[in-house]
Amino acid sequence: MVQGFETLGHWRGFAWFLLALGFAVSVLGILQHFTFNGKLYWFRELRYGGIPFGPYVNRNHFAGLIELIVPAGLSILLLRAEDRDRMSLLTVFTLVPIGALFLSASRGGIVAFFLEVGLIVILGVLRGHGRSQIVAGAVILLFAGGFVVWLGAGKAIDRFESYRKLEVNESRRAEMLRDSWRIFLDHPAMGIGLGTLEDVFPRYETLYDGTIVNHTHNDYVEALAETGVIGGIICACFLLIFFFTAWARITRAQNSLDLALHIGALSACCALLAHSLVDFNLHIPSNAFLFLVQSALATSATPAGGESYPEGSYWKQTPKLHVRRATQTV
Repeated sequence: MVQGFETLGHWRGFAWFLLALGFAVSVLGILQHFTFNGKLYWFRELRYGGIPFGPYVNRNHFAGLIELIVPAGLSILLLRAEDRDRMSLLTVFTLVPIGALFLSASRGGIVAFFLEVGLIVILGVLRGHGRSQIVAGAVILLFAGGFVVWLGAGKAIDRFESYRKLEVNESRRAEMLRDSWRIFLDHPAMGIGLGTLEDVFPRYETLYDGTIVNHTHNDYVEALAETGVIGGIICACFLLIFFFTAWARITRAQNSLDLALHIGALSACCALLAHSLVDFNLHIPSNAFLFLVQSALATSATPAGGESYPEGSYWKQTPKLHVRRATQTV
C-alpha cells in the first residue's frame, strides 16, 4: 500500500473509494435489516449462530468495518478539506454508514464511533482548528442523529431482540476471557501457537455449552494466549511505533487534506483497537486488512506530488515539490 499510494492525491482517491465502499455496504445492510428473515443474504441459513448485517455474519464485525471507514469522511468534513462541490456527496457517503452502524445495534461499535469522533475533534483542535470545528462536529452529529431517528432505529433494534439468543452473551464472554487468560498463564513465554486456540480451549473450558470456541472476544488476551509474552512484546512495539509515527505525521501535515487523512486514519485504528477489547475484529480478514491499510496511511508521508488543488478557505496552499530529473547522455 505504501508503494502503491505514494502521494496525497493517491490517498485522496483511496479515501473516496473507501467512503463509496462503506456507503454501498451500508445500503445493503440497511435493506437487509428491514427485510430480515434470520438468514444471511435472505437465503443462507446460519448454522453456527450470529446476527448478520450486510455481508457479515456478525453485526459487530460490520460495525468494525464502518469504524474503519467513517473517520475519513468525518475528518474531511470537520476540517473542510475537500472542494465545496463535493461536500454534499461526502456528507451522504458519511451519514448513511453512521446510520447503518446504529442500526446494527453493536454496543462496542457505537462506543468506538463516539471515541473516534472525540479523537478527530481533539486532534483537530490541537492543530489549530478550534470553535468552527466543534460547531461543525455538532452539526454533523445532529444530522446523523436525525437520520438514525428517521430510519426508526429504536423499533428496528427491538426487532433484533428475538435473535439475541444466537449471539454470545456477556457471561459467556467473561468465561471465555478467564479461560483464555489461564491458557496464557500456563504457556507464558511463547503461548500455544497462532491459530491453535480452538484446539486447546476445550481443555481449559469451565463452562461447556456444546459450542465451539474459535476466538476469545478479546484480541489482546487471545494474542497473549497464542503467542505469549514474546508475541505481546512484538504487538506492543508495533503499537508504540504506530502511535509515535502517526502523531509525527499529524504534526507535519502541510495542508487540510493531509491533516484530515492522517487524523481520520489514526482515529479509525484507535476505534478498532478499542473495539477489540470486547470482540475479535482483527481476526476477520477484511477488517484486519483495512486496519493495516489505515495504519499505512496514518504513518506514511503524503507529499503533494505536483497535484493541483483548489484554493480558498478549504485548503492551505502547499508548496510544490521540485524533483530533480536525471539526464542521460548518449
